Amino acid sequence: MKVDFKKHIETYKAAHGRFSVVTVPALQFLMVDGHGDPNTSQDYTDALAALYPVAYKMKFFSKQELGRDYTVMPLEGLWWADDMDTFTSARDKSRWDWTLLNMVPDWLTQDHFEDARQIVGKKGQGTAIDGLRLETFNEGLSVQTLHIGPYDDEGPVLAEMHNRFIPGESLMMSGKHHEIYLSDPRHTAPEKLRTILRQPVTVAGSAGASPQ
Repeated sequence: MKVDFKKHIETYKAAHGRFSVVTVPALQFLMVDGHGDPNTSQDYTDALAALYPVAYKMKFFSKQELGRDYTVMPLEGLWWADDMDTFTSARDKSRWDWTLLNMVPDWLTQDHFEDARQIVGKKGQGTAIDGLRLETFNEGLSVQTLHIGPYDDEGPVLAEMHNRFIPGESLMMSGKHHEIYLSDPRHTAPEKLRTILRQPVTVAGSAGASPQ
């Protein structure tokens, strides 16, 4: 049977119009870094061109060599900037740094990853292939919600999350803004796009808390 991890991992589910405090489990991801507006940055285009061919090659390894099939997971992104207002009121995408992610099951190893990366690299796909890596990401305590609509309409939702809900729950932001793109923007109308918005947090006053 083909496994769809979106149905089995609870933190890939979120409610529209409601913030939830969740604990995200440690998961394994393909990762690649970049900077700038995702609509215009060549870094972003190159990152996608490296990420997806390797993700699908690893899926085929898993199915053909291990007999374990799964649905390739949706694109995810970690986003950050020196001034978090660039995500809420200012929305200055040119100042954003980011890491694109794609979750892969933990039964796939660094050897599978290296084999996939070499095959994709030899085909000339993805100029960002050398920067692609496989890592475990342990996000932990987080606040998340489901946003329905255009990406550029996220600002007010994030402002409410950052400025009202998180402090109201005696929490502090402690990591990078995280988005999970449940819809494919190539085939989905902007008003119907479904995106999980997530912010890692710590309990206010706890050791290591560092608001951003």
